[in-house]
Amino acid sequence: MSAANSIRIDLPDWVAGFERQLPESLETAEERMAVAISLAEQNVRHDTGGPFGALVVTEEGGQVVALGVNRVELQLCSAAHAEIVALSLAQRRMGSWNLAATPLGELQLVTSCEPCAMCLGAIPWSGVRSLLCGATKADAEAAGFDEGARSADWVEVLMRRGIDVRTRILREQAARVMERYTGSGRTVYNP
Repeated sequence: MSAANSIRIDLPDWVAGFERQLPESLETAEERMAVAISLAEQNVRHDTGGPFGALVVTEEGGQVVALGVNRVELQLCSAAHAEIVALSLAQRRMGSWNLAATPLGELQLVTSCEPCAMCLGAIPWSGVRSLLCGATKADAEAAGFDEGARSADWVEVLMRRGIDVRTRILREQAARVMERYTGSGRTVYNP
């Protein structure tokens, strides 16, 4: 099969070392968010993608299941957002498209920024039971990113579907990563 007939999203080489240095468990929302923000920072520092990081962890105990960083430009794939990468790798590692049915229990998506329209659509179908967000949609848009249309009641919509949502965790730190990225003249990959 030719490369034009397949799709593959690879994490940058530095992620393996990053993952090995993580503690066995990330107990608090702040610890989990600090990892997402650090992923975003490292992705920019290594010039391996945009200023977004995400991870999937077990709700109980915070065991890391998968990490993700934005890979849009280098992988030539507009769908390669950090959340999509983390969810996809978690599904692969769990051997199921349904993250609600894993032997590890309920899973949580942690993302350095509130989800864009695309990532928001993927969350309920992934099977995660909760979502932690850092920077806001307004922060991303202030940095120049187009986050797409999202209803004002998106948190309530997810909660009605059984997905607990917490936002603005370490918001300022997460927003600064995007600000530094766009302030340095890097590509804001909106069409």
